[in-house]
Amino acid sequence: MTHDLLTAAVRNNAAWCASMCRAHGLATTTGPRAWTSPRRTPPYYPDAVSLTADATAADVVTGIDLTAPGASVKDSYARLDLAPEGFRPLFGATWIGRPAGTPAPPADWTRTDTPGALAAWARAWSGGDADEAALFRPALLDDPAVTVLTVPGPDGRILGGAVLSTGAGATGVSNLFAADGTDPAAVWAAVLAAADPALPVVGYESGDDLTAALAAGFTELGPLRVWLAA
Repeated sequence: MTHDLLTAAVRNNAAWCASMCRAHGLATTTGPRAWTSPRRTPPYYPDAVSLTADATAADVVTGIDLTAPGASVKDSYARLDLAPEGFRPLFGATWIGRPAGTPAPPADWTRTDTPGALAAWARAWSGGDADEAALFRPALLDDPAVTVLTVPGPDGRILGGAVLSTGAGATGVSNLFAADGTDPAAVWAAVLAAADPALPVVGYESGDDLTAALAAGFTELGPLRVWLAA
């Protein structure tokens, strides 16, 4: 079960990276052992993702742009040594999963489905940073695999949110945030209420965010590492 969830988490995340790239007008490639983008991806998104435990450095480095600074690789199984390729470890995290059919409590959430609502969501996610908020483009709303979820407050404020993406037989969770004064548990509850109960829910987290995910009923599936070109 853990192996199946881990495989789903890895491939779902690569599919989400592809969705974000499409929203920015970028074409990507999914091969047998790696997902890659020949052009620099949007901020916070890798240029390559290893898809299997036996992926090699050549699988993730070939096909990405190493001529400009900032290339990054998501080493999904934390098994690659990319130092000889000129990369250094940037951070580590833990894949998480929750099996399909696990009961979820009811929770309030709304779908963010207009450009104006997405802009407000992005401002809340970024803490008001206009450059970071620009990451989320209206084209993302046209992707049928993507749901931008908002946890609404009684006064119209955005209490939190997340992105749900369907792919690889799972629902992926990314960009989850809780506004100041909001318990992250309320956002996780909204995520689980919105997710298709017939699919497992997967993602990755670290630190306090990992603790909150585990409290919401997720389990640890395995480590990942992100590398940045030195």
